[in-house]
Amino acid sequence: MPYGPHGADDRARMLETIGVDSVDRLFDDIPEALRAGPLRLDPPEPELELSARLTGLAARNRTDLASFLGAGAYRHWTPAAVDQMLIRGEWYTAYTPYQPEISQGTLQSIYEYQSLLAELTAMDVVSASHYDGGAATAEAALMTCRATGRGRILVSRGVHPHYRQTLQTYADGAGLLVDDVPLSAEGTTDLAALEAMLADGTPVAGVLAANPNLLGLLEDLPRVGGLAHRAGALFVHVIEPVSLAVLATPGETGADIACGEGQPLGIPLQYGGPYLGIVACKEPLVRQIPGRLVGLTRDVDGKRAFVMTMRAREQDIRRERAASNICTNQALLALAAAIYLAAIGPHGLRDVAALGAQRASELELALAAAGAPRLHAGPYLNEFAVRVPSARAVHARLLDRGVLAGIPLADLVPDDPSLADGLLVCATEVTTPAEIAAFADALRAELAGGVA
Repeated sequence: MPYGPHGADDRARMLETIGVDSVDRLFDDIPEALRAGPLRLDPPEPELELSARLTGLAARNRTDLASFLGAGAYRHWTPAAVDQMLIRGEWYTAYTPYQPEISQGTLQSIYEYQSLLAELTAMDVVSASHYDGGAATAEAALMTCRATGRGRILVSRGVHPHYRQTLQTYADGAGLLVDDVPLSAEGTTDLAALEAMLADGTPVAGVLAANPNLLGLLEDLPRVGGLAHRAGALFVHVIEPVSLAVLATPGETGADIACGEGQPLGIPLQYGGPYLGIVACKEPLVRQIPGRLVGLTRDVDGKRAFVMTMRAREQDIRRERAASNICTNQALLALAAAIYLAAIGPHGLRDVAALGAQRASELELALAAAGAPRLHAGPYLNEFAVRVPSARAVHARLLDRGVLAGIPLADLVPDDPSLADGLLVCATEVTTPAEIAAFADALRAELAGGVA
């Protein structure tokens, strides 16, 4: 049962101290329509009947679709070792390792994760315990403001819109200015517009750009970073981690900070999470990076030991001076990523990226032959946009033909009319030639008038 130590008299004194006459007044800022109402539960049922009802509800989920959905969360094969390690009790029940003498296993798992991600990103420092890619991107942007003392952030519209929305929420609370850098007609960051924005008289703390970007296209990140640095701003490279096996790493693009979503690293697709935020940086920014840092040291007997480092900046020590007041324990997801990377190794990760690119190339040819050419001609890795008239309606009808045809860009970026007839589609190493053929055949039939 829940236990609350405060009695009615305690609550009355607290309300009097803050000048509020009832607990309900504390929720005045929340619109009444959005507040939780009474909990109405169905009458109890025998276990047998309840089980049958839940089985029926679960059967409404479609698991037979040929899926080409990406847009920030990706299907990948996960070695069995990942799940087998995660369900061990010492990992599943582990919590925040504030007492290193009894948390050596948890601390080492975080240390190994940080070491592997530092190698993958070619960055000096990696932290752990960020909620997801959106939160990690927002935290990276705040780092640039703390480091430069400036209050303006430029973010390419090629960064996922959910990440940009999260960043805007953080910025609103911190009194920071966020400006979007438009995309060019080619679907990549408009470098001329970026240069003009950097020179418009308002100092910029950081410039954020993604590679591959929202549309799956590859960006010229060294040029983005060069423009940022010439204006005295920091450069943030928003990553997709599997792509780093074959594309330039943040260290190679000149990034000061790297961030992104770690879900592709051994974490299966789920209904919104939990996922894994990645934040990494160069050594000079180590005191600005939020999250959990684990270091390797020696104990009094000279034995190897793991400890949390730079604790004085954490919220549990000095909340008002913390680098971040959001630092949940995502160690289980970080462990999944570490096991995945250790299990498949650098050559295996390169194979995952290369096979996804190969399947995407096959998909491009098949969809073009079916009447859906690419929206943009630039290079991509394993995700791209195709032009389909009435894309949202066609997407819905393709579900009846057993195909999840990516995502309509009109839903993902509704404020860009140039993408209204676009479908963003993705292929990975688990996409099969048979699924590609089924997609192409179904789309061809739809575009021909719906005749199977």
